[in-house]
Amino acid sequence: MKLYVLIRKDLSFSQQAVQAGHAVAEFTHKYPDSEWNRGTLVYLGVEDEGELNAWLMRFQDIKGLELAVYREAYFKDSLTAIAVVGEEEIRAAVRQLKLI
Repeated sequence: MKLYVLIRKDLSFSQQAVQAGHAVAEFTHKYPDSEWNRGTLVYLGVEDEGELNAWLMRFQDIKGLELAVYREAYFKDSLTAIAVVGEEEIRAAVRQLKLI
């Protein structure tokens, strides 16, 4: 099982790392009994908040999906990262994104 973390590439590298960590922390808090169980992490980049919001809307249409979002107060509560667990359906969807 993999936890895919989508992170905005319009943030600095250090901000990307911090926001990804926040999303993972939010995921583990929201789903303490997840099958992911702190397994493999895959960090993927998206261009900006608009693209990240588009992915969020796409993921929200999938029933039963374990999904956590992180909004950064420092950036006026903008969406900075999404963490989602998935096998085939998610892996196929994010295949076009590049690793960070």
